[in-house]
Amino acid sequence: MLDKIDRKLLELLQHDCSLSLNALAEAVNLTSTPCWKRLKRLEDEGYIVGRVALLNGEKLGLGLTVIVMIKTQQHSSEWYEQFVTFIKEMPEVLTFYRMAGEYDYLMHIEVVDMKSYDHFYKRMVNGVSGLIDVTSNFAMEKIKYTTALPIPDSVTS
Repeated sequence: MLDKIDRKLLELLQHDCSLSLNALAEAVNLTSTPCWKRLKRLEDEGYIVGRVALLNGEKLGLGLTVIVMIKTQQHSSEWYEQFVTFIKEMPEVLTFYRMAGEYDYLMHIEVVDMKSYDHFYKRMVNGVSGLIDVTSNFAMEKIKYTTALPIPDSVTS
């Protein structure tokens, strides 16, 4: 179970994972050794799964955000494994979900422009059999974007 200090450390790291151990310790009123031990425990228990730099997609020329919803009639384990492996290897796909409801899969894709998306689309539909409906939605404006998860007051492991 996470206590108030653990939750504060997780919040701080989500907003800036480059904070020094001393800065983190000071922010939660600990000395560096107990703070380091907490961070190590949070990693060992799987609360912290990685530390990354977040990049500005627009600065990199990635101007088109696409939400793709897919229907398929294929549901065998073999097809699923092939499909998942194929999609995971496509760098344009940022998030990929298997869904309940009308659509079977949902993807968030970032590409340079419509021509780049068309290239992505053709690679996908030609590389994966059994797709019966691929619906693409194009974002006009990014209103909110975060990778920070809300941390509930009561968290059990």
